[in-house]
Amino acid sequence: MWVLLLIPSCAAAVYSCLRLVRVAAIADALTGRSPHPAHHPSGVGLYETAYLAGGPARVVDLALVRMAGVGRLHLAHTGWTTVVDPQGRGRLERALIGAIGPEGQCRTAQLKAVLAAHPTVRDIGDRLTSAGLATPAVVRDHALRAVRQVRYALVGAASMLLLTVLLTAPDGAAARTAAAWYALPLVLTGGTLLMARVDVHAYTAWAAPAGQTLLRTLPCRHVPATDDDLLTAVAISGPAAVRDPRLRAALDS
Repeated sequence: MWVLLLIPSCAAAVYSCLRLVRVAAIADALTGRSPHPAHHPSGVGLYETAYLAGGPARVVDLALVRMAGVGRLHLAHTGWTTVVDPQGRGRLERALIGAIGPEGQCRTAQLKAVLAAHPTVRDIGDRLTSAGLATPAVVRDHALRAVRQVRYALVGAASMLLLTVLLTAPDGAAARTAAAWYALPLVLTGGTLLMARVDVHAYTAWAAPAGQTLLRTLPCRHVPATDDDLLTAVAISGPAAVRDPRLRAALDS
């Protein structure tokens, strides 16, 4: 009986691990592990930094904080964003105001979701990807799915082992034999996840290895002293860097 439970566990473990190894190989080929000579930190602005650190959602958070700080938007802790100055100073600001709509007010969560998928924000990611600083979206998605699949296989094998032990409990020898065989998928999936921490984890982030190296060279002040420091901290650390609790609540709403 327990062999019928072992076979799908082993099959899931082998398939998921092979898929993760394949994803890692493709990611290495597409992104590489060293910065391109053309990379210059001076060419990376706040919005680019925000994308590398937290993806499209971080870019949107930074835009909201920036516009609220100069009085162009009002972010209410109740979850509403209101336009104060309808004249955007750049593509992203104009896209943000357009996403709010003609009424000049909308739910902040809805605004963030719409703007994160806007072509203006996607263009930032495309430029960084072309420069080798951002992980291609397809690579990141595949890496995340592959890692999840191995985790599911590990949990599944552990669950089947527990069920097998319960079924074979009266026969101690059978239980020990089953546990020994289940060590195969458990060791395979566990070892693959450990390998993924080194070889694949970098590709589950928004920044490619070169972009992560660049982020580590940027200063991040946990207690921002000026508005510029605040924007840099938000770009790198997200809304948690905002000191005003009402503004932080508005961003999290």
